[in-house]
Amino acid sequence: MFETDKTARSTASYDWSASALGETARWPLGLRVAADLLLNAPLPGLLVWGREMVLLFNETYGALAGPGYGRVPGGNVPPVMPPPLAAAGDALTRAWNGEPVVLNGLALSFRHPEGPREERCDMRLTPVRDESGEVRGVLLLLAPATPAAVEEPAAGGALQILVVEDNLDSQYLVCEMLRAFGHEADGVGHPDDALALLGRQRYDLLFTDVSLPGMSGVDLARRAIQDQPGLRVIFASGYGDTLLRHLDFPYLSLQKPYELDQLQDALAKVAGMPAARA
Repeated sequence: MFETDKTARSTASYDWSASALGETARWPLGLRVAADLLLNAPLPGLLVWGREMVLLFNETYGALAGPGYGRVPGGNVPPVMPPPLAAAGDALTRAWNGEPVVLNGLALSFRHPEGPREERCDMRLTPVRDESGEVRGVLLLLAPATPAAVEEPAAGGALQILVVEDNLDSQYLVCEMLRAFGHEADGVGHPDDALALLGRQRYDLLFTDVSLPGMSGVDLARRAIQDQPGLRVIFASGYGDTLLRHLDFPYLSLQKPYELDQLQDALAKVAGMPAARA
């Protein structure tokens, strides 16, 4: 089975000037964020950007795919369809249409000097959107297939998550990470917009910053629970848990900055939390 990469990297780690994408200063925000997520992901991954199929891949994927892939960053149109894209089939089309997709138990064959190497993987396809909400690319991440992942869907399935974060770059990043984990995520920057969404749409989870304009995340959560009893809450804060003491509803909290595995662990714990009540 493939090994995960444990080295921290980002787009700044490479010279992109000779690639089809050119200098990173001219990249749109969605591409820069998705590329940083890809290059720093511990699992093998590909990023397909644009309908002309410009391809980026991380070093873990390069090691999995064999020496024919050369070195990162890539950033070129592939002459041959990579095995994950070939295996994705109509799931890739669904991702281009804005739908996150999970494919379990794929058998992927990679060419190596010693002969073909088959890996059994689960693959997540996540649409990557620009600032206008248009899908501009698809992020694919591979994980070792496990019996639980192949035979049984995760308990509770995908969560409907409302993200409230007034820093737009952070909001975009959090939503993309949640979608990469297979969940549905809407992002807003102001508590008033959050309450408006909660008034017309049902959510499983409120993921909110504690410090927000006009209303604290704590007060927003209280109002949200009144609108949607049973809503679960995760707070993110750069100032510790001082404002979260003595709350009368169950919650989880993450200290900024948090790691991907901390976010995943919090999402896993949410399913076992008692529901908040108005």
